[in-house]
Amino acid sequence: MSNFNPERLSVEYRDGVTATESIISRHHTLTHSDDTGDLFLTIGTQFAWNTVNPELRDEVLGEWKTNGHYWYYNAYVIVNTQNQDFDTAIRRYEVFRRELPLALTAIRYGDRLLFDRYPTLDNGLIIMNFMSTYPQLYKQEMYGTFSSYSTLF
Repeated sequence: MSNFNPERLSVEYRDGVTATESIISRHHTLTHSDDTGDLFLTIGTQFAWNTVNPELRDEVLGEWKTNGHYWYYNAYVIVNTQNQDFDTAIRRYEVFRRELPLALTAIRYGDRLLFDRYPTLDNGLIIMNFMSTYPQLYKQEMYGTFSSYSTLF
């Protein structure tokens, strides 16, 4: 896993979302530059599809949800597109698994003012959805809570 560097993270708020409001309909879109290693976090009421590279599909998408009693974070990555072979999909799955701690740390750090205002969010379970056309890679995994990713910066 790469080390998180806060200076390489840019954060943009959209659609009337602020640094501390609101939790419901708060969507994160995390993208990066392969050339520079910079990370870009867009926080809005919808995913920032205009920041996504449709050919690479290496973004992390996430949103806060509640079951009425507690908050949880539902996140998604696209393991493969329909025209990618299984070996490519396996490699992408492994890269996502290796780099997700960095991505979750970036999201936690980039939205730290929200976590400061609502500390219980640090205890929200992170559910990662690996989207794939291959059933073996189409998975849902638990990634702990954001409290695990707040100590990395």
